[in-house]
Amino acid sequence: MAECIKLRGGNMSAVTDASGPVDQKESSASPEVTILFVGLCLVLGIGSRQLLRGTRVPYTVALLLLGIGLGALEYGTHGGLGKFGASIRVWANINPNLILFVFLPALLFESSFAMEIHQIKRCLVQMVLLAGPGVVISTFFLGTAIHFLFPYDWNWKISLLLGGLLSATDPVAVVGLLKELGASKKLNTIIEGESLMNDGTAIVVYKLFFQMVQGDTFNVAQVIKFLSQVALGAVALGLAFGLASSFWLGIIFNDTVIEITLTLSVSYLAYFTAEDGAGVSGVLTVMTLGMFYAVVARTAFKGESQKSLHHFWEIVAYIANTLIFILSGVIIAESILHSQRTITGQSWGFLILLYVLLQVSRVIVVALLYPGLRYFGYGLDLKEATILIWSGLRGAVALSLSLILNRSSDIPPLTKEIGALFVFFTGGVVFLTLIVNGSTTQFLLHLLGMDKTTDIKMRIVDYTRYEMNNKALEAFRELGEDEELGPADWPSVVKYITCLTTEEGHRMHPHAISINENEQRRMHMQDTRLRLLNGVQAAYWGMLDEGRITQTAAILLMQSVDEAIDMVASHETLLDWKGLEVHVQFPSYFKYLQMRFLPQKLVTIFTVERLELACYICAAFLRAHRIARRQLREFIGKTISLQPVYALFNS
Repeated sequence: MAECIKLRGGNMSAVTDASGPVDQKESSASPEVTILFVGLCLVLGIGSRQLLRGTRVPYTVALLLLGIGLGALEYGTHGGLGKFGASIRVWANINPNLILFVFLPALLFESSFAMEIHQIKRCLVQMVLLAGPGVVISTFFLGTAIHFLFPYDWNWKISLLLGGLLSATDPVAVVGLLKELGASKKLNTIIEGESLMNDGTAIVVYKLFFQMVQGDTFNVAQVIKFLSQVALGAVALGLAFGLASSFWLGIIFNDTVIEITLTLSVSYLAYFTAEDGAGVSGVLTVMTLGMFYAVVARTAFKGESQKSLHHFWEIVAYIANTLIFILSGVIIAESILHSQRTITGQSWGFLILLYVLLQVSRVIVVALLYPGLRYFGYGLDLKEATILIWSGLRGAVALSLSLILNRSSDIPPLTKEIGALFVFFTGGVVFLTLIVNGSTTQFLLHLLGMDKTTDIKMRIVDYTRYEMNNKALEAFRELGEDEELGPADWPSVVKYITCLTTEEGHRMHPHAISINENEQRRMHMQDTRLRLLNGVQAAYWGMLDEGRITQTAAILLMQSVDEAIDMVASHETLLDWKGLEVHVQFPSYFKYLQMRFLPQKLVTIFTVERLELACYICAAFLRAHRIARRQLREFIGKTISLQPVYALFNS
C-alpha cells in the first residue's frame, strides 16, 4: 500500500494510493469484523486489570505483551484464526495517522484537564526546560551517536530524524504508568507535563527533519520561525477553542449530557483543525485546551455534573489506553515478523545499543538541566531526578510516526529498508522502555522510599479510622438494646467483627502517641492546617453550587487554597488571604481609566464589576472560614487547641 505524506507547512496527513497493491486477506474481510478486535481488547483489558490488582506489574506493560502475543499468533497461524485474525489484520494495517487522530485527542485532554493548575504554574519552567532544550539536546546526541556508531551509512538528516523521533517521552505511556504508581503529585506533574509538552515538540522536530530529508533547506532563522509558528500557533489555537467552548458552556443550563459531549467534541475538533487545517501542533493545541479548562472552565461544571464529567473521562481514557497499548503490541509484532529479510541478528544488537544510548541521553539531559530543575518551581532532588530519568518511556506516538515514515519510504532518499529499520528500532525501543523501565519504576520508587503516603495523610487516615470505629462501637451498643436483636450472643458477634476490637483490647487515640512536645505540636498543627483548608475549599464548592459566588470568584478562591496547601508542612505563616488581596483592591492603572477621552459608561461597568468581584471574594472568604472552623471543631472536639491555627489565619 503506497502512501505519500504531506508535511509542508507542518501538515501531516497520509494519502492512500488506491492503485497500489492491497492484501487479499485484508480486502476480503468484511468491515464489521473490525469491531471484534475492540471487543477482544476490552475483554483482555478487564481480565488483566482484575488479575493484576494487588501486584506490581503495570497494567500497560501487560497490555503491550498481550498485543505482541496476538500479533505473533495471527502471523504464525497464517490466517487460521478466522474472523478474529481478519479483525487483527485490519487493525494492524490501520493508517498510522488514524491512530493519532483517534486516540491522542481524548488521552491528551483527559490528562491535561486532570492536572492541578497551581502545580502546573509552579512546575511550568521545569516542564518547558525538559520539553524545549531537553528535546533538542537528546535529538542531537542520539542523531550523532546513530550517525557514527550504526553501520547503515545514513546521512546526518536521516540520523537526526530518528533521533528526534525517539527523543520525546510519550504522554500515552507515561500517563498510563503514573496513574498506577505512588509517586508524589509534584513529581507526577513534572513528568506528565513534560511528556505532554515535549511530545508536541518532538513531532514538530520530526516534521522539520522530514522536510530536510526530502530536500528542503532551512537556515537558523527559518528553523526558529518554523518552530515558533507551529508551537505558538498551537497555544493560540488551543486558547481560541477554549474561550469559544467555555462561552458555550456558560449558556448551557443544567444539562450534563450536553456539557460532557461538548468537551469531547471540542478536543477532537481542536486536534483536527491544528493538524489538518492550521498546520500547527495538535498535541500542544489539545494540551493548551485541557489546561485552559482546568483553569477557567472547571467551575462551569457543578455538583453531579462535575462528578459525571470526571467519571466519563476516566472511562474514555481507560478504553483508549487499553486499545492503544494492545494495538501497539500487535503492530510491533506484525512489523518485525514481516521484516525478517531486513532485520538481521546485527540489527538486534544495535537495538540494544540504541536503548542504552536512549538512557544515556536522558541522563545527559537531566544532568545538564538539573540546576534549573532544582531552582525553579518545587525544586528537584536527586531521588526525584533518578525517577525522572528512568520514567522516560516511549509509546504509541513514536511508533505511529515511524509507521508514517515507513509508508512514505518510497520517496527518495528514503528506501523500504530505511523505513523497515525505523519501525524496528522504534518498536523495539517502545517495547524495551515499557518492559524494562515501566515494570521496574515502581520498584525503584519503593527502593528510594518515594512511594510512601505522607505523614500528614497517614495521620488523617488514622484519626478518621479512629473516629469511624468509635461510631461503630456506639451503633453496636445501640443494637444491644434492640427488641429483636437484644437476646443475641454479642460476645460471639464481636469475635467476627475485627473493627470493634484491637489486639491490645483497647483503642489508643492517634494523638496520644508518645512523642516529644515540640514534635506533637508540629504534627497537630500540620493536621489541623490541612483539614481546615480542605474544609474551606469544600465550602467554596458548596457556595458555587448554591449560586452564592460567580465562577470567576470561585476560581480565585480555590486557587488561593491550593497555594496555601503547598505551605502546610512549612514553618511559614499560613495565609490563604495573601493571593486574594490583589483582587479586592483597585489596580494602580485605575486612575488612568478616569481620563475624559475614555467612555464613562465603560469605566462605570469596569468599576462595578471590580467591586462586585471584591464583595464576592470577601463574603465567601469569611463564610467559608466560619463553616470550616465549625466543622473542624465538631470533628476534632477538645483534643487539640485550635487557637494557634486561627491566629495564623487571622494574622
